[in-house]
Amino acid sequence: MKNSFKQANEIKISDWLDKKAAEIFDVSQIVLPHDLSYDEVPDETIYFEEINQDGILSTADHPFSTVERFGHWYYCRGRNKGTDIQSSVLEWRFFTKDRDLAVKTARSHIE
Repeated sequence: MKNSFKQANEIKISDWLDKKAAEIFDVSQIVLPHDLSYDEVPDETIYFEEINQDGILSTADHPFSTVERFGHWYYCRGRNKGTDIQSSVLEWRFFTKDRDLAVKTARSHIE
C-alpha cells in the first residue's frame, strides 16, 4: 500500500508547475499527473461554493467551484451551474499565480 505522505524526494505541485511553466508557455489548463493530484493536500482552500438543492444528506455530485492554494499557485476547478445535477464530470480547471483572478474565475462559473 502506498504511503499517502509525500516522501522527501517527491515533487510538490507548485514545483512541478514551475518546472512545466519553464518548459512551455501556458500551464493554465494543464492536467496534473494522477500521483500529484491525489497525494498533496492544498496549503489553503481560498474559496468553495456548491449548489446543493437536495440537502445535506444528498450523495449526488453537484455544481461547485473551488480555489485551492498550492505554494504560490492557485488551482481553480469545478462543475458549472446549469450542468446536469447528477454529473460527476469535472468541467473546468485553471491554474494561476493571481489569487484575485482565481477567485473571480471560480465565482463566475457558479453564479
